[in-house]
Amino acid sequence: FVTLAQQIARTELGIEDVVLDRIDTGVGSAGSTSASRQTWMSGGAVLGACRLVRDRLLAMVAQREGADATTLSIDGTDIVDGAGVLRIPVAVAAAGVEIDETFEHHHPPTEDLDELGQGNCHTAFAFCAHRAVVDVDTELGLVKVVQIATSQDVGRVLNPISVLGQVEGGIAQGLGLAVMEELLQDGGIVKNPTFTDYLLPTFLDMPPVVVSLVEEPEPHSPLGAKGVGEPPTISSTPAVVAAIRDAVGRELPRVPVRPADICL
Repeated sequence: FVTLAQQIARTELGIEDVVLDRIDTGVGSAGSTSASRQTWMSGGAVLGACRLVRDRLLAMVAQREGADATTLSIDGTDIVDGAGVLRIPVAVAAAGVEIDETFEHHHPPTEDLDELGQGNCHTAFAFCAHRAVVDVDTELGLVKVVQIATSQDVGRVLNPISVLGQVEGGIAQGLGLAVMEELLQDGGIVKNPTFTDYLLPTFLDMPPVVVSLVEEPEPHSPLGAKGVGEPPTISSTPAVVAAIRDAVGRELPRVPVRPADICL
C-alpha cells in the first residue's frame, strides 16, 4: 500500500516526489491491513485528500491566470485548460505553495437482503474462474497440481506486480485447502499438536499460474480497484478437486483430498 499511496498521489496531483509520513491505517485485523482492501479504504482516503488539494491548486492557478477553474485539469505533470491554450507545469504552479487537506473515506453503505434474497448487500462484486490440471497416482493416492489458469475481474490494475502477487497468493491458499491443509477437531477442540502437523503449501508445491486479468472498474472505489486476494481462495479449491475427481472417475466429497480418499 505504501507504493500504491504514492502512485495515487502522483496520478492525481501530477507530481513526481511523494514523501509519506507514518501511516495509521486504523484497521483492526491483520488480514485487512494490506493489499486490496486497504487499497480501497486507505487508498480512498489518499485519493480524496489529493483531489481536495488538486481543486485548491487549480482554483489558485485560475485566479492567477484569469481562467475558469472548471476548465482546468492536470494532464500528466502539467495543468492545462480545455481549450489547449494554457499549460503550466504543476511544479511551477505549486512552487512556494503549501496546501493541507484531510479526507475521511467510507465505502457505500450496504443493506440486509429482503425476503426474496434481493438487496444491496455488498460494496462491490468481483468475479473469477479457475482451471486446474493435475497428475494423480491412483495407486499411491498422490496428487501433483501441474498448472492453474485463471481469469479474474480486478476492477482496475493499479500495481501489476501487487495484483499478480495477490492472485498467486490466493491460489496458493486454495491449493492448500484442496490437498494439504486440514484442521482436526474433536468437540470443537483443535487436535493438530503443532503447526508442524498442519501442512501449508510451499513454493515447491505451487504450479505455474497462467493469469488473465479483466478490468471492469468499480465506480465507488479509488481509481476503480476491486478486491483481488480473496476470490482466488474460493474457486481455486473446487477447480483442483474437480480435476482430481475427473482423474479418478468418482466423487470426492471432502477437502482436503487425502491419499486414502483416492487409493482406498
